[in-house]
Amino acid sequence: MKNSAREMIKSQIEKSTEKLNAARTLCREGFIDDAISRAYYSMFHATSAVLLSEEITVDSHSALKTMFGLYFIKTGKIKKEYGRWLNRLKDDRENGDYDIFTGFEEDDAKEAIKNALKFLNEMKRFLSKNYNIYCD
Repeated sequence: MKNSAREMIKSQIEKSTEKLNAARTLCREGFIDDAISRAYYSMFHATSAVLLSEEITVDSHSALKTMFGLYFIKTGKIKKEYGRWLNRLKDDRENGDYDIFTGFEEDDAKEAIKNALKFLNEMKRFLSKNYNIYCD
């Protein structure tokens, strides 16, 4: 793997961490829908990093979900629960961002943040174990 690809992967992980921190702040301040959205984007960037490890780039959220499922979940490289978390949070993010009648509770945001943290840590573990890419 080229050094430029490794740097892009690390940048995606940094962005994932940034979005997770934003989700925590938004939840603490009472912006629940936005906290869920940022938790999803944390997963989005962590997933992008893992896809890049296989030189896969995508141009949509649906493509990201599909490619992650095909290359990592269905092959057993990553446990199914991570695919379920990504799918659920993608749907929640869309509902929170676009459906004016959807309202989430603080507990929903806390669960999203908890799962996003587990997701990020698993993607970092996967990258270090399989590609010797270590992200702080």
